[in-house]
Amino acid sequence: MGTSSGSNIHHQPSSKMLPPRQQPRAGGLQTSLSLVSSDPRLSPEEPRSNSDHRRESPTESASSRETWPAADAIMAKKMENGKAENDCPEQSVIRRLSSADKISLRDIARERVDIISEKMHHLPDEFQEELKNNLRVILDGNGGSQQREEFFILQKLVQSRTDLTAKTLIRAHRVQLEILVAINTGILAFLHPNISLSQTSLIEVFVYKRCRNIACQNQIPADDCTCEICTKRNGFCNLCMCVVCNKFDFEVNTCRWVGCDLCSHWTHTDCAIRDGLICMGASGKSGSGPSEMLFRCRACNRTSELLGWVKDVFQHCAPAWDREALTRELDFVSRIFHGSDDPRGQKLFWKCKELKEKIESGLAESSAACRAILMFFQELEVDSPKSLENGESGRLIAPQEACNRIAEVVQEAIRKMEMVADEKMRMYKKARMAVEACDRELQDKGREVQELKLERQKKKVQIEELEKIVRLKHAEADMFQLKANEAKREAERLQRIALAKSDKSEEEYASSYLKQRLSEAEAEKQYLFEKIKLQESSRASQSSGGGGDPSQLLMYSKMHDMLYNAPPKADCLPNERHPFRKNP
Repeated sequence: MGTSSGSNIHHQPSSKMLPPRQQPRAGGLQTSLSLVSSDPRLSPEEPRSNSDHRRESPTESASSRETWPAADAIMAKKMENGKAENDCPEQSVIRRLSSADKISLRDIARERVDIISEKMHHLPDEFQEELKNNLRVILDGNGGSQQREEFFILQKLVQSRTDLTAKTLIRAHRVQLEILVAINTGILAFLHPNISLSQTSLIEVFVYKRCRNIACQNQIPADDCTCEICTKRNGFCNLCMCVVCNKFDFEVNTCRWVGCDLCSHWTHTDCAIRDGLICMGASGKSGSGPSEMLFRCRACNRTSELLGWVKDVFQHCAPAWDREALTRELDFVSRIFHGSDDPRGQKLFWKCKELKEKIESGLAESSAACRAILMFFQELEVDSPKSLENGESGRLIAPQEACNRIAEVVQEAIRKMEMVADEKMRMYKKARMAVEACDRELQDKGREVQELKLERQKKKVQIEELEKIVRLKHAEADMFQLKANEAKREAERLQRIALAKSDKSEEEYASSYLKQRLSEAEAEKQYLFEKIKLQESSRASQSSGGGGDPSQLLMYSKMHDMLYNAPPKADCLPNERHPFRKNP
């Protein structure tokens, strides 16, 4: 799936174009990008900020469209995740958010990076995933013009900002950065759950310092190319993108891409045909050779012949094609050589048409058709002008012509050596950039590990402090409980003492009260007794003088009975305490 030319087969002689691109990094990103589809419905013609020479045409095929993981596959992934969440209901609880805490895609596109980053650190993971799902739906392009207009608005908001630089984006939240990159590039793959790029890589993609093709991910300009296209187009990568439409796809090892022999830039075959870059021209270095079908590279404005390139593609890749793929490639070759005036090109055009019709009608199997086209290329090689020239080599030639031919052979050998050296140098640079990227990623991971360790140490210290506070509070609680128990016991003791003193004081009060009443009674008795004696003496004096008053006699008799006949009050009152408490 990769589109890098760094792993191409070595360059052929000048009469041939670059062989088909091989798929780099097998076993790496291939699994994570196996969902990529070339269906035009999944790759709408979106606005590209870095396509200053963009051309759109109704006849543009899927090979000239930028592709990303298919929507159906992502929906299947979401359904799988949903099923897993249903199996674990405790993980699907979403914390309620107030309207002030919620963030929309437009907020992320227009608000300051640090403000949104601070808010997103407090959002639950479920809400962040919901934001990414909303953007996935918009980028799918299946919602009609309304979603397309929403994407245009979001992309305009992002691309019109001047504060989104590498220095400010380093403070962005991870999900925030993924959303900004997806909006800026229009590529759905940056939101795919199975694809995880480093923060540094995402920032470099956003500022056009790294290829937006996830299967390529080379630093740009690739191979330090100084051509006008690589230096002036934002985000253009000559290893995987079309020089005409500025897009990439994963249709490698086919005739859908044409490469330049000299500058190694690539062009979609459809784009080259539509823009007239494939046409008849004079072959050979001197330009005086016979006319044949050529490809003119827009990057370096030089030509490369197409027949040898098609032969190389079929020889290297045709045995692995199935029936449908072989039919498509034969159709591409027939379209390339449709207007050829060269006899060999015309023969190839009619041969491709013939084999295509046989395969579609079922008269030939794909394997038989593949062998037939390869045999046809061998026959063309035998009938080529070079072969005829070699057949006449038996005759004597002039010394000057021999020297010229030797010089041409030496120059060709030197050119091949230079091309191989350039290829090795590009491979070395690519490997060095990959190592540097790994080193940077390791440094980022190391910093993250150090931050996590520091955070863990802080949390550990906080936990220890909390445990100390809890132990102190427990000790205080035990101390206060002990004091409370002692105070309770002291209160009970004081209550018992108070009750005892109360009983004793009541008894003492009753005793003193009775004593006082007894003394008063004794005094009253003494008083009455003295009065009686006085009255007796006065009565005696009166009896000696004459008879007394009858009423006085009666009163005297009652007082005498009361003093001598009534029981003493002290004997009946000691145990009656309440009357004395009422009136002490």
